[in-house]
Amino acid sequence: MSELRKKWITAPLLKLIKKVLPPISETEREAMEAGEVWWDAQLLSGKPDWDQLLSMGPPQLSEEEQAFLDGPVEELCRMVDDWKISFEDRDISPEIWEFLKKERFFGIIIPKEYGGLGFSPTAHGEIVTKVSTRSTCVGVTVMVPNSLGPGELLMAHGTDEQKQYYLPRLADGREIPCFGLTSPEAGSDAAAMVDRGVVCYGDYKGEKTLGMRVDWHKRYITLGPVATVLGLAFKLYDPDHLLGDKEALGITVALVPTDTEGVTIGQRHLPAMQAFQNGPNWGVDVFIPMEWIIGGRENVGRGWYMLMSALAAGRGISLPSLSTGGAKMAARTTGAYARIREQFGIPIGKFEGVQRRLAEIASVAYVLDSAHKTTTRALDAGHKPAVVTAIMKAHATHGLRQAINDAMDIHAGKGIMDGPLNYLGNVYRAVPVAITVEGANILTRSLMIFGQGAIRCHPYLFEEMLAAENPDTKEGVEALDKLLPKHMLFQVKTFIRGVFHGWTGGLFANSPRGVGYAAKYYRQMDRYSAVLTLVTEISLLSLGGGLKRKEQISGRLGDVLSQLYLLSCTLKRFKDDGSPREDRPLLEFAMRAGLHNIEVSLMEVFQNFPRRFLGQLMHFLAMPWGHSIRTASDRQSHACAELLMEPSETRDRLTRGVFLGNPGDGVDLVEQAFNKVCATESLRDKLKKGGIRAFNREAIDAGLERELISGEEAAELREAAEAVNMAIQVDHFDHLGTRES
Repeated sequence: MSELRKKWITAPLLKLIKKVLPPISETEREAMEAGEVWWDAQLLSGKPDWDQLLSMGPPQLSEEEQAFLDGPVEELCRMVDDWKISFEDRDISPEIWEFLKKERFFGIIIPKEYGGLGFSPTAHGEIVTKVSTRSTCVGVTVMVPNSLGPGELLMAHGTDEQKQYYLPRLADGREIPCFGLTSPEAGSDAAAMVDRGVVCYGDYKGEKTLGMRVDWHKRYITLGPVATVLGLAFKLYDPDHLLGDKEALGITVALVPTDTEGVTIGQRHLPAMQAFQNGPNWGVDVFIPMEWIIGGRENVGRGWYMLMSALAAGRGISLPSLSTGGAKMAARTTGAYARIREQFGIPIGKFEGVQRRLAEIASVAYVLDSAHKTTTRALDAGHKPAVVTAIMKAHATHGLRQAINDAMDIHAGKGIMDGPLNYLGNVYRAVPVAITVEGANILTRSLMIFGQGAIRCHPYLFEEMLAAENPDTKEGVEALDKLLPKHMLFQVKTFIRGVFHGWTGGLFANSPRGVGYAAKYYRQMDRYSAVLTLVTEISLLSLGGGLKRKEQISGRLGDVLSQLYLLSCTLKRFKDDGSPREDRPLLEFAMRAGLHNIEVSLMEVFQNFPRRFLGQLMHFLAMPWGHSIRTASDRQSHACAELLMEPSETRDRLTRGVFLGNPGDGVDLVEQAFNKVCATESLRDKLKKGGIRAFNREAIDAGLERELISGEEAAELREAAEAVNMAIQVDHFDHLGTRES
């Protein structure tokens, strides 16, 4: 019976699957095999196990890591003058470069045995976050050597000799690394890479040595202009078969000292008015010994897998840390500015239009910080979730854009006029850079998150695709024969859960124990996990390989998966913080916004599904009542905005890790004015009761003269008014652009 089933059912079905499902290219396969699945797979199971996520607990720093944050990181932030770096010198000062090397900022992730700090991903993320709140240029300079680059590749794949030589030199800054992947012709598309090497013999240290002759042209290489060692990706060929029978050996990664003959370091790029070092490089007929390949000869052709493995972790720390820092800084400063800046005698933060923007900034900062903490905690535990880190990169940088745009709108002229007092301008200019690098967000959203995520996270699909690669073999038929019953059972359960929770609005969905007030949101998360899994199964069955070309559909489904992940992290963070009652406005606003976005994305999938009948059927099965989640009410927006405009534990908890500035700089002036305005609010009320609404020296003197306030109170108010006057100032320049002191 079993053999008949395989012959008449499984074998024909396997050939059909091969026609329907998209073929897997070598680079796609390596990308999907690199890293791993984690909570993303739970979210695409239709029935997430919340205990798996919540049992991880909050991220923790060791005493040594906390001391580094309180010591060298704080000192570095005090040393930085971002205006000088970005607009005067266009580079980090020699003193800061030396400090970064001395304190081993370039060796955050390198183990102590090699002279590095050996810190956890959580510590790595917190360091980059805090530095980025002071300067995106310095943040990027610290970030790059510790994310995708030679250090991480060496630790994971290098030979003992390579580790012993390079890691101590990278840790203490004797070597400055960069990584060369992006080519003018192909961008970051490895399959289209034109940089190539040919296996041959050449002269190395006076001896005939087996190696490669390599030609390349790379650009957009961060730290490239100052690098001493280049991690180089290229396609390797062996036409003379010196290594074996294959001629095209695949993408290979080598370490090349930049002073090697034939290597040219080009002049700098200037990315979006950012001062971090970035530029092109070339190589013409460069001889590279085999021993320079990371991991040696046995890693010939494994470069793309190595890169994807490294990116699976590094992408979840680097730009998400920078984005989280920027969003938290925007929340802290914009809340303070909205409190001290007045129009018509009242703080601008009291206007409902401004309050909505403040609430959105606070919500973005809360969600990004929650997701950032959860992701680095997962990396601490040894996970390398490739889809999750792609979600983090794309949505953290997009969230930063949202937050900084809203912050600029509220600051108005204060945020537009450049100068040392402007603490938003450089972050605003950094946003396009963050969104573009490490995988442009458009492609990450439309192709990677769901396109690869649906395959990687599905319990059976990837194995079925691998079986379909060999439809005429006994092994392929055997593999599919074992998978089919399991997949069919999964589909039945998915259908039942998706339809039941869709029709009942998640009323009977599960929520973990001990979550109290937040239980209603866990039920909605369970509901939409089931709905997404149902829609995914129908989409894959009906469109097959065509789904890969429907980037709008794939992108919207990716948005649903992304929102489920971000909101999961937000719920976890709320529980980790002890479910504080005063934080509820943040949770309410964030959850309602995210769940509403999920519904919008699903409705757009149904409305635009290529097979109209199936789109209508999915709508009927999964969301028969249409939109059911409302965004936050005006009352909830007000409560959320108020959290940014009053001193509180919630405000401090939300913006923890923001560098509050050196005395006299923009952030410090706004922070000091905020504290003094809040401290004298009761005295202002005395003036207002007496009919005096203005807040200046003349108004205060009038209040004193009318005995509305005492002399001591008048002095406090004058000090607060002067602090506000200083905080709202912008810089002045002469007609040539020279700043006036």
